[in-house]
Order: sequence, then C-alpha cells, then structure tokens
Amino acid sequence: MRALVTALFGRRTRRRWIHLILGGALSMPYVFVGSVLVGPLVGDDRFFGSLTSQLASFGAGLPLAAITALFPLTRPMSVAAVRALCAVPDDSLAEGPARGRVARGRTAAWFTLHLGLGGIVSGMSLALPPFACVLIALPFFVVFGGSRIGLPEVFGEPWMVALSPVIGCASLVALAACAATAGGLLARWAPELLGPTPADRLAAAEQRAADLAVRNRLARELHDSVGHALSAVTLQASAARRVLDHDPEFVREALAAIEDTTRRTVGELDAVLGVLREADDARATAPAPTLEADLDGLLRRTGAGGLRVSAAVDMDPAGLPPLVSREAYRIVQEALSNALRHGGEGTDVTLRVTLEGPDLTVTAENPLPPRSPAPRPGGGHGLRGIADRARLLGGTAAAGPADGVWRLDVRLPLKGHA
Repeated sequence: MRALVTALFGRRTRRRWIHLILGGALSMPYVFVGSVLVGPLVGDDRFFGSLTSQLASFGAGLPLAAITALFPLTRPMSVAAVRALCAVPDDSLAEGPARGRVARGRTAAWFTLHLGLGGIVSGMSLALPPFACVLIALPFFVVFGGSRIGLPEVFGEPWMVALSPVIGCASLVALAACAATAGGLLARWAPELLGPTPADRLAAAEQRAADLAVRNRLARELHDSVGHALSAVTLQASAARRVLDHDPEFVREALAAIEDTTRRTVGELDAVLGVLREADDARATAPAPTLEADLDGLLRRTGAGGLRVSAAVDMDPAGLPPLVSREAYRIVQEALSNALRHGGEGTDVTLRVTLEGPDLTVTAENPLPPRSPAPRPGGGHGLRGIADRARLLGGTAAAGPADGVWRLDVRLPLKGHA
C-alpha cells in the first residue's frame, strides 16, 4: 500500500506532474491557433465552444507544435526540463541543438508527445478536482440544503448520494494514476527521443579528443619548460657552490643564468596556466618561444650550467613557419635537458639544425653516460613528448645509442605549416 501511495503521490511523481502541466501550458498557444482554424469549420464562432470543438482545436494545434519543434532551441529546452523534473539520467540525454534530419524528427515527436499528454493531463487537473470536491460534499448539501447543486437527476437518488464521496475520491485517484502513467511514459521515452544520435556521439567524441589533445599539449609544454629549467638551475647551482671560494666571476654568471632561467620559466608557466584558466589577460596569450627569438638564450643558459654545446644552425630560423619553429625549439630544449639530466656537468653536446630538402632536421649527440642512471619518479616522458610533437607535424623522431654516442634525430616537414 505504501509503495502504491508513493507511486501515485511521491516526490518524483509530483515533479513529473509539474512537467506535464508545463507541457499543457506550452500547448495553449497552439490550441488558440487551432480554435481559430477549427471554429469556422464546425460552425462555432465562440472562442472556446463545445467540447467537440475544443478537442478539435487541440488536435489541430499538435501538428503546428510539431512544425515549430524543428527549430534548434527546442531540444535544449526540452532536455533542460526533463533533467530538472523527470529524474532521467543526464548521460542518456543529448547536448545542444538537434543535428540532422533524424534528430530533428525525434525532437519534434517528443515535443508533440509532451504537449499532447501535458494538455490532456492539464485539462483533467483543471476539471476533475472541482468535480470530485462537489461529489465528496454532495451528501452534506442534500442533508442540510436539500439541493443537488445543479448535478444530474441521478445524483438525487439516495444510493448515488451515498456513493458520491467514493466516486469523488476515486476520481482524484484516477487523475493521479493518469498523471503518474503519463509522466512515467515520458520519462521512459525521453532517452529514446532526446538521447544522443550517432552524430551527437561523434561530435562529443571529437570534442573530448580535442580537449584531450589540448591537455596533452599543455602537459608537454609544462614538462619541457619546467623540466629543462629545473635541470639547468640544479646544475648551475651545483657548479657555483663548488667554485664559490675561488671563482666568484663564474658564480656571478651562474646566478645570472639561474635568474634568467627562472624568470623565463615563470613567464611560460603563467602562459600555460592562463590557458588552463581561460584567462583573458596578456599572460594567457604570451607567445611561445621559437628558434628565431629564443635559441641563443637557451644555449647561453644551458652553457652556464656546465653543458658544453657545439651548435650549428645551417639555415635562417626566421624563414620557418611559426608552428614548426615553436615545436623545434621545444625539441632542442628537451634534447639539452636530457643531456644535462643524464650526462651532468661538463657533458659535450653537438647540436645541428638544418634543412634537408622539404624537412627541418634537428640532430643532437652527446656521449653515453658511463652507466644507466637510476629511474626517476615520473620520468621518461621527454622522448615521448618529442615523438608526439614530431608526429603531430607529420614528422619522425628517433633516439638511441649509435656509434658510441646518444643521438636524437628529428625531422619536421615544412610543407603544409606555412
């Protein structure tokens, strides 16, 4: 019994009832237009005439509702109402306007059903409660007033007077059952008619892929920028500490390099975090470092940390496409970071940046360490990031021991990235 009462009058049912009443309210403009069309046809000039003309007006208004449901905002509005009132899981409903003919047709079918069932339940909700209250109070009117208060003659019979409260209560229960059934049907049909179509799922997957690509790119930027800075600053501070007593000039150069490295890294970090926050300040749109503008500073700061870099740039970086120039800078930065991290102070690095046909090539070589370094927690992403950068530009990246040295060879195509 308790389950039946909850099913008919529980919180979820009441909210779905409100959803149906909302559908009835939305149906009223279409009923008004339908009455204008139907009235002359049935010979009824009154705005709301007989029950037959009202039903005909309601029936004529539903096709008009289906036509207007083809507008883009119909599905977002319907989905919002279903989520708020019908207790339907969010992931079973689509986002945004309907895309494609099938999705628009399903939305029109849902909108028509919502307004149709809502109009019926709203009409019952307006008519049945007053009638039920009259039936429940009828015995008191008959006993104390001797009147049927305008009801048909059958309600003057003693047996009907005795049964009228039962009929009134049954009418209210029947109204609640109809509303609960209609609300349950709409809640069941909502995922089928307002759920994502294959086109919606494809668009959502593409958006998730785009978001993931942005996140991966930001992670690579943070890894390359911050990782290189920490490696360089660590070695610069270590070298300065060892010669602090007898080479103050070197110490000054190392401290200046540390200051420059940290300042640039903080600027790059602010730019990346600004993108994450979707900030509108200048830091969020700060330009990324490029070969043309920043390679010399990178080599200078790296050399201050004790890494001996022999660089040969056999081309004009100003002629590179901006995207290629930015990615090439990050690749060079990561190559030097790996040499600093695994070779330590005094490591010789040979760097060559040149054009070979339609490709920009970046080659870095440094001696193999005497023994493999211990794995670092969270490490091992640098070479993967280089490979990802090259692959996203349609290039290739290879790294490993060759002829007694560690060699990184990256090719980035220039065509298509102007």
